[in-house]
Amino acid sequence: MARRALIAGNWKMYKTPAEAVEYARAFLPLVAGVSDRDIMIAPPYPALDAVAAALRGSGVGLGAQDLFWEDEGAFTGQVSPRMLCAVGCRYAIIGHSERRQFFGETDETVNRKVRAAVAAGLIPVMCVGESERERDAGQTFSILDKQVKGGLKNFVAEQVSSLVVAYEPVWAIGTGKTATSAQAQEAHRFIRSLIETLLGSQTAAGIRILYGGSVKPENITELMAMPDIDGGLVGGASLKPESFAKIVRFK
Repeated sequence: MARRALIAGNWKMYKTPAEAVEYARAFLPLVAGVSDRDIMIAPPYPALDAVAAALRGSGVGLGAQDLFWEDEGAFTGQVSPRMLCAVGCRYAIIGHSERRQFFGETDETVNRKVRAAVAAGLIPVMCVGESERERDAGQTFSILDKQVKGGLKNFVAEQVSSLVVAYEPVWAIGTGKTATSAQAQEAHRFIRSLIETLLGSQTAAGIRILYGGSVKPENITELMAMPDIDGGLVGGASLKPESFAKIVRFK
């Protein structure tokens, strides 16, 4: 089954609304005419509305960097899937390693958030990956097993047809270190085999698995040549329109 590539930019805590709109205006002409792959950018919450307006009609999808699992309520500081849909989001990043590291995200909360995203019609981008200590200890596959199974617990195949998984080795995020294409492929293949066990071969064949971890214009083509790598979750290199456009236009 041919899977459509997805190149996603996670801006993290960068860019005011004005800076984000300036970026969008510079970026869109650079990717005009790209129609054989999906593009997503995920600005910080305060910039979502302004960026949604700037992207309107372009084909570039808007994503959120997180969400909460309730539609409304006394949850100070949280943003619901319904609010994200209302502002124009199509995607939501869930379980990013920084959310796990700094904000107490667990496999259980990832599961609740994925469920809430699916219910709202958002495309969840569920992040998994091991730390450097875990990789050095030979625990990569056991960590991925735990995170994938925890994130997808009690789901059936029909619920996750739109799901995207992002493999992001924590030791390669913002460090300049990148998993080799062979290391990344090995992890992606393992994740796909897990999904096959959990949800069947047809679902596993259709789910896109992105690589995240110091993705750059210089390494995207080699990564995308791997059979189980279906795109990139790009951090630092997505902050400049020119470098992100080069990644989007990988050959």
